[in-house]
Amino acid sequence: MFGKMPQEQYAHRSTMQTSEGPQDGMGNLRITDKGLKLEGDSEFLKPLYAKEIRSRPGNPLYFQSARNVTVNILNEKTKVLTRLVTGPQAVEAHSQKFEVKTLSGKLLFSADDNEVVVGAERLRVLGAEGTVFPKSIETPNVRADPFKELRLESPTRALVMEAPKGIEINAEAGSLKATCRTELRLESKDGEITLNSAKIKLPNLPQGSSSSAGSRQKIYELCVCPNGRLFLSQAGASSTCQINTSVCL
Repeated sequence: MFGKMPQEQYAHRSTMQTSEGPQDGMGNLRITDKGLKLEGDSEFLKPLYAKEIRSRPGNPLYFQSARNVTVNILNEKTKVLTRLVTGPQAVEAHSQKFEVKTLSGKLLFSADDNEVVVGAERLRVLGAEGTVFPKSIETPNVRADPFKELRLESPTRALVMEAPKGIEINAEAGSLKATCRTELRLESKDGEITLNSAKIKLPNLPQGSSSSAGSRQKIYELCVCPNGRLFLSQAGASSTCQINTSVCL
């Protein structure tokens, strides 16, 4: 470990030679042209001030404490600007902004008082219960891993998806299912709603009353009430929707 420090601002506890020994230091402490060099484990009882602390080339550098290790960055008025605390329960970083970057300088993650930014190309959530967002989320794309299901759910409140230029929901290799307890509404204020499929099934539509003469007939007419409700009426020589208008009540 190398460092430049005022001699009066550190205390060192280790095996030292005072009466006999080399003239370039005491025991495990050596004075070199690059600063001070410590061999082995050392304990500092008071603050240590150094411009640079590094290990021997090829060896790791360890900081050990019975409680926590705190790194403070101060300004010229000794006011703490940033702080990193590694304790027995958590690792805390205190600063105006926190950033994680790659070796090339690409931003992977940043957080401040206004927003949290994930700069990676993909954000994966591996928890079995997914991710809970107590407020809104803004993203251009939400998708599951290949061959995995994607589920968007709001157990107690509403789930709202908004986009100024449109929302696209696509299941390329499977089915799309929307389930609700009360009402499922498809609404277009200025355009139209298109159901484009070779088969469209509405299996649970209500049926109007049928006449005894055509009770064996399995052909029905699709009728629309003034309020938009759909129902089936047994087909006849002419339209039978008017006969079964009681379904619209």
